[in-house]
Amino acid sequence: MVAVLGALLLTTVAVGYGAFAVTREPSSAAAATSQLSLTGGPRILFRSTAPDSLGHLAVVAKDHPDGPRSVSTLTCLRVYAGGGTGTCLRQDGALSTFQIAILDQGLKVRKAIPLVGVPNRTRVSADGRMAAWTVFVAGDAYNHGRFSTRAGLIDLKNEETVDSLEFLSVTLDGRPYTAADLNFWGITFAADDNRFYATMSTAGHRYLVEGDIAAKTVRTIAQNVECPSLSPDGTRIAFKSAINGNPAKGWRLSVLDLASGTRIQLAETRSVDDQPAWLSPTTIGYAISRGTDDADIWTVPANGAGTPQILIPHAESPAALN
Repeated sequence: MVAVLGALLLTTVAVGYGAFAVTREPSSAAAATSQLSLTGGPRILFRSTAPDSLGHLAVVAKDHPDGPRSVSTLTCLRVYAGGGTGTCLRQDGALSTFQIAILDQGLKVRKAIPLVGVPNRTRVSADGRMAAWTVFVAGDAYNHGRFSTRAGLIDLKNEETVDSLEFLSVTLDGRPYTAADLNFWGITFAADDNRFYATMSTAGHRYLVEGDIAAKTVRTIAQNVECPSLSPDGTRIAFKSAINGNPAKGWRLSVLDLASGTRIQLAETRSVDDQPAWLSPTTIGYAISRGTDDADIWTVPANGAGTPQILIPHAESPAALN
């Protein structure tokens, strides 16, 4: 029910917002797209939810996140960036279709890929070569018309695409596994541009899986891990986990050490329905909703200490730019 209601809300917001965003321009204080870049020093990229720039891609200085924001004319539902490549999940002009726009370092669209579903998550590899997306879809026979998820990825160097992780061979607890109810979401890439991590659900359980693009395989490595985000050094996964295994009770942010399997709950005790982002090797960023169409980006230490701090008001979908 949480997924269904979330998808319905996102659809409503996206359709209404898309019609609104076609002709809307940011305020006079905003910079034009050509003046913004994914390179040029430590900054944070995000989606603005401020009233005068709702839905627009924006950037602030990393050491002054509460300072003036440079706002692009580009409108997105989700954004991310890495290695001089950006992604923007957005409407495809028509009210009922969506796409992932691949952005160059000057935030110009270099490629647009149609998406069959309502956009939900996106990630880019650290070197900018790989891009991923997650969408909500409906119509799976096993799901009786309710919403499910699809996750795909593309190698921007050779244009090879995995339209859905459901096409890959699955190993669950060391054994080959097939099921009609497989769902995947929340891809995050390793540094070698071949391995990735994601969430897989089946038979009422949610797993962290490690994928091998070349081998076309995924294997489970942990349970109750959703929306993973790999640390810059590749040793830890930041994620959300359903409280008592029940998403209806909300989610708790945690960090998993991949070598030892140790989990640390972070100091943020509010429910966080987001894919966390590593804003530094020691800091996790995420969005907390203010209500419909508005949110704030918060941070918390990755070691379980400290307290949550608001980083950027009226913002969501953060990505660190170096």
